[in-house]
Amino acid sequence: MSTEETSRFVRLRVELVVEVDDQDAVTRAALARIAEDPDMPDDERAHAESAVTEDTAEALAYLVDPFDLVGEVSGVELAQASWSSEHIDYDPDSPDWDLDEDDVEEDEEDEEDEEEEVVG
Repeated sequence: MSTEETSRFVRLRVELVVEVDDQDAVTRAALARIAEDPDMPDDERAHAESAVTEDTAEALAYLVDPFDLVGEVSGVELAQASWSSEHIDYDPDSPDWDLDEDDVEEDEEDEEDEEEEVVG
């Protein structure tokens, strides 16, 4: 594909698993960020405070902002972002947590596609 045919948009997928050692600290940090937001309407503020107080995963999702990941990267403008958080059971030794699993499947599919092109 030539440069003219290549889309300017890139989907960047990031999956993180974090261990929360201090739930209270995460909650306090989220509440502080909510309190510092001058543009947040009062009803939305009350909802956000309730959500981050009840659920550490919500508090963490409130603190992690995709814009922070790319905001200072030259030549890049964030076009769209979505993210979520959830509590999980994590076992780093389980094969279910192989971070490269998707890459291996995609590589195998690419190889199959290439083989089909050569054969066809």
